[in-house]
Amino acid sequence: MSTSSSSELEVADLPETPDTTGAYPRLSDEQIMLLSRYGERKSLPKGTTLFCEGDRDCGVFVVLDGRVRVVQEDSPEGASRVLAVHGRGRFVGDLSMLTGQAVYVTAVAQTDVEVLEVVYDRLKEAVTQDQVLGDLILRAFILRRNIHADLGAGLRIIGSRYSADTRRLRDFASRNRIPCRWDDVEEDPEAEGTLRAFGIPPDQTPVVIWKGRTVLRNPHRGAGRTPRPASGAEPGGLRLGRGGRGPGRPGRGALRRLRGALDRRRGRLRHRRPGGHVVPDRELPGVPRGITGAELADRAVVQARKFGAAFNIPGEATSLTQSDGYHVVGLAEGEDLITHAVLVATGVRYRRLDIPGMDRLEGSSVYYAATEFEARLCRQDPVTVVGGGNSAGQAACFLARQSPVVNLVIRHDDLGRDMSRYLADRVEQSPRIKVWRNSEVCELIGDGALHEVLLHDLRADGRQRVATTALFVLIGAAPHTSWLEGMVPLDEKGFVLTGSGSERRIGMFETRCQGVFAVGDVRSGSVKRVASAVGEGSVAIRQVHEFLEAAGRR
Repeated sequence: MSTSSSSELEVADLPETPDTTGAYPRLSDEQIMLLSRYGERKSLPKGTTLFCEGDRDCGVFVVLDGRVRVVQEDSPEGASRVLAVHGRGRFVGDLSMLTGQAVYVTAVAQTDVEVLEVVYDRLKEAVTQDQVLGDLILRAFILRRNIHADLGAGLRIIGSRYSADTRRLRDFASRNRIPCRWDDVEEDPEAEGTLRAFGIPPDQTPVVIWKGRTVLRNPHRGAGRTPRPASGAEPGGLRLGRGGRGPGRPGRGALRRLRGALDRRRGRLRHRRPGGHVVPDRELPGVPRGITGAELADRAVVQARKFGAAFNIPGEATSLTQSDGYHVVGLAEGEDLITHAVLVATGVRYRRLDIPGMDRLEGSSVYYAATEFEARLCRQDPVTVVGGGNSAGQAACFLARQSPVVNLVIRHDDLGRDMSRYLADRVEQSPRIKVWRNSEVCELIGDGALHEVLLHDLRADGRQRVATTALFVLIGAAPHTSWLEGMVPLDEKGFVLTGSGSERRIGMFETRCQGVFAVGDVRSGSVKRVASAVGEGSVAIRQVHEFLEAAGRR
């Protein structure tokens, strides 16, 4: 915490930001009194920085008197954008404080203030006394993250829409829920001006700008990565996977005792990766209005971290071996993770179309999940979705909120054949969704970016060009298990076999390789639904504990 002499002091005081979405709630006197037992009161002069972009392990601040401004450092000259202003009774913080990432905003005292600082560990204690308070803070932080993403806060990515490397960086930020702003050098004159200000020639793009000053030229990893535990750390349980599936619900006391590491692989979960879209109206009990995959993943990360889990982002598992009674997971970065038990929740990878133009345009214009990030990119542009299942139907309805025309292409004439009836009805009732029956995409047309798709009418054997700027391919998926071959039994389709079938008594989610478990989409025979996968994760964690106890490794 420091006193600033930057341009913050020169900006006129701004009024408190109104709370129109629930992102900026005001705490009651009782809630402030509860937090005061776990925090420290501080009186700070105008211009004091409470926390800064890039800080880790900083606390939440409750404003008792005065106003605090939340800003983002946004240019090499040090100018800042104001994101919000908080007054008495508001709490100042960011979702990163709960997930263990670096914060993406800066908080500065706009006036002389009195605040209550509550560090993360103490905040955990406080919310156990008041579940309503915990839910209020978590919901506000998630909503703020969405607002910040819409405002382009966080990382700034500058690159061409035609660049596969630009797409890779955008995908990295989207998958890991890192707020970012993308400036397209093809259309945004400000992007070119920023490159000149930093002295970056076009051939060195894409670039990532962090805190308005730090420049990473075509990096392989973005900011916000959580370091791995030291190599000498005691082996524990290791979960491999990501998103809302698998052990999304840690099972309360289970993860309190089972320290684990989460490897967020590139292998995507079936339309439920972090940032993915879930519409479980008829599927997830207790969530009648549905929930986005981003919010589901954020809540799971916060819950798991509360129980002591550690997250490794990114990290790609490439092999599984055994040594001296331990499991050894080889990583693409060349390191190894040694553990007593492994829980595999790597989900599936989407199938791709083998058609002309795919190799040329896949990096810039083809997607395998419809998230908030992709929806913002496709705003006001026509898009095409290929597939007749629930994933495709959900994607079409979701994209129709932003895109004026969503073309849904299916190979038969019955929308309800492979899609839930309620979802098929929503698709047919949407004025923005056009269903192309008995059709298939046979070619992608465009140079650096997609401009049209060529549709083949399977009955009339005709072809028609359809304008589109993005193609969403949701035609099924295959398990991401090649790295397990030779160690863990797989079925004929590559899914992990678990349960009975061995002379050794094993649990429903354990494989024949002792101490290796599997849940969710990757498991052979699983239901492939989010509600059942969450339940599988809870039961599997229990079985991991039983295995560790039986082996004398608790």
